[in-house]
Amino acid sequence: MQLKHTKTFLTPQDGAAKITALAWSPNNSKLAVCTVDRVILLYDEHGERRDKFSTKPIDSKYGKKSYAVKGLAFSPDSTKIAVGQTDNIVYVYKIGDDWDSKKVICNKFVQQSAVTCLIWPPDNQIIVGLADGKVRVANTKTNKSSTVYGTDSYVVSVAHNSSGKGIVSGHADGTIVRYFFEDEGTGESQGKICTHPCPPYSLCWAGSSVVAAGCDKKIMVYGRDGRCIQQFDHSRDPDEHEFTVAANSPSGQSVVIGSYDRLRVYNWSPRKGMWEEAKRKDIKNLYTITTLAWRKDGSKLVAGTLCGGVEMFDCSLRRTIFKNKFEMTYVGLSQVIIKNLSSGTRVVLKSHYGYEIEEVKILGKDRYLIGHTSNTLLLGDLSTNKLSEVPWQSSGGNEKFFFDNECVCMIFNAGELSLVEYGNNEVLGCVRTEFMNPHLISVRLNERKQLGVDDNKKMAYLVDLKTIAIVDLVTGFPMATMAHDSKIDWLELNETGHKLLFRDKRLRLHLFDIITETKTTIQNYSSYVQWVPQSDVVVAQNRDSLCVWYNIDHPEKVTMFPIKGDIIDLERVDGKTDVIVKEGVTTISYTLDEGLIEFRTAIDDGDYSRAVAFLETLEMSNETEAMWKTLSKLSLESCYLHISERCYAALGDVAKARYLRNLNQLAANYAKEMGGDGMAHYEVRAKLAILKRDFKEAETIYLEQNMIDEAMQMYQELHKWDEAIAVAEAKGHPELDNLRQSYYQWLMDTSQEEKAGEMKENDNDYHAAINLYMKAGMPARAARLVTSHEDLMANRDLVQRIAASLIKSDFYERAGDLFEKTGDEQRAMECYRRGKSYRRAVELARVSFPNDVVKLEEEWGSYLVSQKQMDAAINHFIEAGCSQKAIEAAIHSHQWNKAIQIIEIQEPSMAEKYYADIARHYASIKDYETAEKFYVRADMTKMAIEMYTNAGKWEAAHKLAVTCMKSEDVAVLYISQAQQLEAQGKFREAERLYITVEEPDMAITMYKKQRQYDHMVRLVKHYHPDLLQDTHLHLAQEMETDGQLRQAEYHFIEGKNWKGAVNMYRGADLWDEAYRVAKSHGEADSTKQVAYLWAKSLGGDSAVKLLTKFGLLDSAIEYAADNCAFEFAFDLAKTSAKNKIPEIHLKHAMYLEDEGRFKDAEAAFIKAGKPKEAVLMYVHSQDWDAAQRVAEKHDSDSVADVLVGQARFAFEQKDFQKAESFLLRAQRPELAVKYYKNAGMRQDCLRVTKEYVPHMLQQLQEEFDSEALNPELGGVEILISQAREWEGAGEYARAVDCYCKVTPKHTNDTKLLESCWSKAVGIAMKFIDKSRALSVVKQVGPQLAGIEKYNTAAELYLQLDLIKEAIDVLLDGQEWVKAKKVAKELEPRYEKYVDSRYKEFLKEKDDADSMMDLEPTEALNMYVEQGKWEECIEKAQKQDFKVLHKYVALYAAHLINEKNIQKALDLYVQHGAPPNPENFNIYKRIFMEILSMPNLDRPQAYHTWGDLRDMLMNLTENLARSPASKNPACEEFQSMLLVAHYYATRSACLGQEKLEVLAAKLSVALLRHTEIVPADKAFYEAGIQSRKQGWDNMAFVFLNRFLDLTEAIEDGSLDMLDHSDFQDTDIPFEIPLPEKQHVTEDKKEEVKEWVLSVSMDQKVEQCLDRDERDTYVASLIAPNTGVRSPPCVISGYPVLRNKLDFKRNGHAANKDDWNKFLMCTKMSHSTECQDVMRFVGQWSGSTPSPSYTFQ
Repeated sequence: MQLKHTKTFLTPQDGAAKITALAWSPNNSKLAVCTVDRVILLYDEHGERRDKFSTKPIDSKYGKKSYAVKGLAFSPDSTKIAVGQTDNIVYVYKIGDDWDSKKVICNKFVQQSAVTCLIWPPDNQIIVGLADGKVRVANTKTNKSSTVYGTDSYVVSVAHNSSGKGIVSGHADGTIVRYFFEDEGTGESQGKICTHPCPPYSLCWAGSSVVAAGCDKKIMVYGRDGRCIQQFDHSRDPDEHEFTVAANSPSGQSVVIGSYDRLRVYNWSPRKGMWEEAKRKDIKNLYTITTLAWRKDGSKLVAGTLCGGVEMFDCSLRRTIFKNKFEMTYVGLSQVIIKNLSSGTRVVLKSHYGYEIEEVKILGKDRYLIGHTSNTLLLGDLSTNKLSEVPWQSSGGNEKFFFDNECVCMIFNAGELSLVEYGNNEVLGCVRTEFMNPHLISVRLNERKQLGVDDNKKMAYLVDLKTIAIVDLVTGFPMATMAHDSKIDWLELNETGHKLLFRDKRLRLHLFDIITETKTTIQNYSSYVQWVPQSDVVVAQNRDSLCVWYNIDHPEKVTMFPIKGDIIDLERVDGKTDVIVKEGVTTISYTLDEGLIEFRTAIDDGDYSRAVAFLETLEMSNETEAMWKTLSKLSLESCYLHISERCYAALGDVAKARYLRNLNQLAANYAKEMGGDGMAHYEVRAKLAILKRDFKEAETIYLEQNMIDEAMQMYQELHKWDEAIAVAEAKGHPELDNLRQSYYQWLMDTSQEEKAGEMKENDNDYHAAINLYMKAGMPARAARLVTSHEDLMANRDLVQRIAASLIKSDFYERAGDLFEKTGDEQRAMECYRRGKSYRRAVELARVSFPNDVVKLEEEWGSYLVSQKQMDAAINHFIEAGCSQKAIEAAIHSHQWNKAIQIIEIQEPSMAEKYYADIARHYASIKDYETAEKFYVRADMTKMAIEMYTNAGKWEAAHKLAVTCMKSEDVAVLYISQAQQLEAQGKFREAERLYITVEEPDMAITMYKKQRQYDHMVRLVKHYHPDLLQDTHLHLAQEMETDGQLRQAEYHFIEGKNWKGAVNMYRGADLWDEAYRVAKSHGEADSTKQVAYLWAKSLGGDSAVKLLTKFGLLDSAIEYAADNCAFEFAFDLAKTSAKNKIPEIHLKHAMYLEDEGRFKDAEAAFIKAGKPKEAVLMYVHSQDWDAAQRVAEKHDSDSVADVLVGQARFAFEQKDFQKAESFLLRAQRPELAVKYYKNAGMRQDCLRVTKEYVPHMLQQLQEEFDSEALNPELGGVEILISQAREWEGAGEYARAVDCYCKVTPKHTNDTKLLESCWSKAVGIAMKFIDKSRALSVVKQVGPQLAGIEKYNTAAELYLQLDLIKEAIDVLLDGQEWVKAKKVAKELEPRYEKYVDSRYKEFLKEKDDADSMMDLEPTEALNMYVEQGKWEECIEKAQKQDFKVLHKYVALYAAHLINEKNIQKALDLYVQHGAPPNPENFNIYKRIFMEILSMPNLDRPQAYHTWGDLRDMLMNLTENLARSPASKNPACEEFQSMLLVAHYYATRSACLGQEKLEVLAAKLSVALLRHTEIVPADKAFYEAGIQSRKQGWDNMAFVFLNRFLDLTEAIEDGSLDMLDHSDFQDTDIPFEIPLPEKQHVTEDKKEEVKEWVLSVSMDQKVEQCLDRDERDTYVASLIAPNTGVRSPPCVISGYPVLRNKLDFKRNGHAANKDDWNKFLMCTKMSHSTECQDVMRFVGQWSGSTPSPSYTFQ
């Protein structure tokens, strides 16, 4: 970075006039400069002074020169300025957003010593350095200041870091102190960091470096730990003086240090990791630099000097202009300012990571910006100023950016699509896709609010050409995948992301419901489709129809309008939706029904009442009916029965409407009788379930209330007797038999003999059942019943009767079956044949009638043919030997191969009639060889040739034709075929046929007829080269006639006739083309001839130039004179008739005036020597400025008249100031007095009279006094005006009396009263004696309190030292803070009086919030008593650490007693776990309660285990740093941390199928901690996980142990446990007995069954698995050697070999387990696995190769 001087704000003076302070506002629009006179000057961003105001001392009695300003700083919102003064005070002035805002003091902070320096960091309060060595913070919200830290040495400088959350201060003894307001996670310490060799007056905190300099001429750079990492020694430079001030750029990458006549610049080099000195800026006679201020966008630096000069420097590295639209200013390596040159708006683009910005581009219609750094990608929306920076690895610029969506940028790179939401610094989502057309990707981000949905971000994209995937971008999980049968060319989600529209290549439009995953085709042809914005309405075009789906849930309900053009756009503005259709050259709008559109929106919002209101305004139609149905369904589901009733009434469903009305009345009656919600009554709920046809639900509701009769009655009314009987049987109802009898009787009465027969059959009354079946006309059921009972089959009469009935009812197969079972085969055969049951007939014939089998097969085949089952008939005909029928059946069923197989074995005479059909089939499937074979067999060679011709196989066709036909016949055939192809538009194919039979002329004629001249010329050139030139000329003439000039030119040139081309262009007035042709192809003279003709055809300046060139000026002059071409005339006059120029100017001016072009007319009048005409022109148009300007410049006699006329117009327009100015300039002040007097503007009238016509003043004053005394003309305005006049005249006593006369009787305007009374006191104090001022204050003070202006009254009292009165009036107005401040600063003995009054007030109001400022402990106790725990904790956070954790512990104990363990855990996760021994029981209780919680053995429990683990991690770390580190509880908490880590890791593994084996290992490893973990739960989970992994031996042992433990828990003792299975393991025997069972009974029973089955199977051994140590696989200690192996941090198993060590001693991992977990984490991107990796890195230290990534 280099400094470039750009502007001088203030010119330096000759002597010392020090600029004491400078400050830029954070919004870059204001610069504040404090001069030696203690006046603050305000400049705008362009360096123009816009305002100023004076500072004031702490007390006026000390005088205005009693202090100096030492610091100046803007507030973060740029509306306030803090001023630090040496008279022990900091003032905060409110200056507002605009320049016209009044400057008022809004805060005062009195200090104990002089202010030496001051800063106001962003997002923080004011930091003040004092002479007594203290650094204090001033809070503008509470108007209080407090000490941050104190030293014993004068504070010489203070600076903050880039975030504003940390500060450094420099002291006179060289000490540099660092302090953080918030922990930024940097790990940097607070307090004294170093001691500088001299007082560090030049101090700044740039990046991670602290730069300090002073009087020793050395610049020191200190690192994070306070060590000096760089030094720049200028002590040997004789021209160098002491360093006085330093400033760093907002990005922290540059530092400027000021001294005498010099600015030194230092830049941070990221590549070298050090500071480098840039070219210094030397300015002679600048003298000492006293202050520096860097503009917040980093582009400008302002320096103040000892002599009062203020200089501005440009700080940019470089500037570039992009597309002549944007200016890019690189103010640092990582910061660029982008300015829109047309609008002037600016955007500051900055890398938050400090990376160097390599390039910036503006894309997407100049709206979106893209910037690249080495590791990130910067994106932004210039219209909304939303900027994003996301991690991004460079791919060599291969990314493609799409900006079609206003909310998100789509980035495509190497087959991966990444989405970045503007304003978000994380990648929204990434998917793999090869299709980047914006029409094939749809992204919806919170575009419409939905009921109960806060964050709705979804995307649909193509996986392949036929598959769409829909992804939830919030969770990252896929929602649905939809496969289609053809390629997709367009898709779009609706705004809620619930439905997807897509169109395929066949232009079919489909709707996909994402929730139900159903696809519906809603249109078979769609050329345009779009969702209507802010709705679920769809608009599409189907050929000549506009289609609108107002309710997309019913796609069959579509509204159609005929249109004549194509839809080009869809607009929805101001509650109106228009479809824009282009019909020819006109554009027509079709307005949609906004009510129908709004209906769907109301439905989505859940506002059913509004939906009803919309529908009631519409006439009934198909669309409206569909909407009523939708609303009825939704309102019924939501139990809005009144709305449902209205819907069914509108639909004409009287039954449902009446039912709902009765239901609503019933609910109202119950609500009235019993109170509460009547809808909750069981009868109402049951009837509602009946309406929804959910009878089981209604039955359940009745039975829950023991209303058995009502449930049975419900089923009986619905004629559901079976369900009613089932209820009676289940409940043992005494009326069960009667109910059955009633059911039977009802069945008989209603002629339901079939159901009655079923009842009798169930009762084993078979004869009665058969009779009922026969009566019901159901002999088949009777036959089934008879055949299933042998005793019934023995009854021949019964069988005969049933058989006859079956035959009568055409149940021949059943009758035949009955006859066959009774041994009557002949009658059975007859029945089978009559009933077409040939399969049964053939089976019977093969046994009883073998000779009839062939005949039956033929009959069977014929029957199948009659039933169109041709393929099934083939084999039956073959079985019967009917080959011809078999061939016909095969052909009709398209079984062509089978037909050929049959034909090949038949005689040609029989098969020849089928050849043609077979040949046609194989031709259709393009098996041309087979087709040719059968065509030739059928003697249909011509058809075979035609087949080859249609297929484009000309060689095969010609080969066949030549072998079978005469040459002339071949020619005739080919020509006729070519003519057919020509008629079909297949010209290339026709050409090949013509050429094949040597007829090129016919092909040429064909192309000529079709105007395909290129092909025509090609054939002529090949077959008739002698006619080629004539052909070109003929074509050129035809194309010229058709207007195809370019093509005609080509043929003229090819035909060697370039003149024809020139004449053609002349005729078309295309002279430039004619000149080009002549120049390219003509002779030398031809070019001149064309140029002359061209000039002759032109008019105006171009013609003059050409004619001048060719010597034709006379004709040009004549042309200009006849046609009023003024420019042409001027050009001619300049050369030939200069005396006519004024006349031409005058005519030109009149012409311009008539055209309304006054500016041009003015210039013409002046040139014509007629300025008076120009003045009159402007006066006529009332353009006074222009008239005066012309008069002053060209006709001074007209100036006064213009001014008077202009003044008169200004007075008519009420612009008095301007009118006065005009009259004074015209030297007519008496007219101004007259106008002001007539307008009633007394003050202005008196002012003008006094200044310009003083001889009229006395007369005017007498007139105004008489009007003020007149009561008819009086009023408060007159009274106040009179007071001001007395004041202006120096009659102060009379002015005070006038102001005091203004009372509430005269006006209700309290501001006016306050102003008048304050003015009276001010005048009395300033101009009259103190006694009069005292009396006035005592008069107006109570009056001000009476109108509730307590502050004003108090200020007036204080001005006269009436302190007690001021305090009392502030207390009356409940201005406690101000009263306290007054007492503290002016009369401390009244402080207790104020505090006592305030405490009484707060206790009466029970206001704990305010009590915090006085008695924090008492206030916190009040919160606890009120049960406001959250507020208590929030307030305690602002106190010290001990206070916070005292109340956190109380709250946690309360939550534990309330059984809200999760919230207690969250409390310590949020606030940390301090190592207080009194909290240990709380931590243990939380741990044990969570261990005992059910359902935590699943992936969803990860966050609970992770929070427990993180809390214990925090606790153990705190314990290690505390004096309690030797407490025995430390080791216990370490064990708890290990258990919590195993559980958390297990939950993460359970969420990934590939890691389930690790989850099983962790469950087994937890068994060694059963002295903490409930033993039954631990063995159960270890056994279940082992069983899942197929470790049946260990599963059997563990689950067996689990069953033993459950019995021990029931017995209350562990004495009977057998430990033999666990000898030589580290699973403890001495464990606490769980107080309760932790596994449910059903799971216990399941385990019992499994253990029993396994033990019976005897395939499983009751032993634990062993490893290479011959030791239990999960045991850390090998009993054979006594060696203890470390547990794996991932699996909990012992680490034996392939060991990975961590930095922390004793922490290791099995390499295989670690790699498996790491790989799965990379592949799945699981946030849980990533969190485990984070914890392991924190807990155990980094691994030997920690280069893993999750990207």
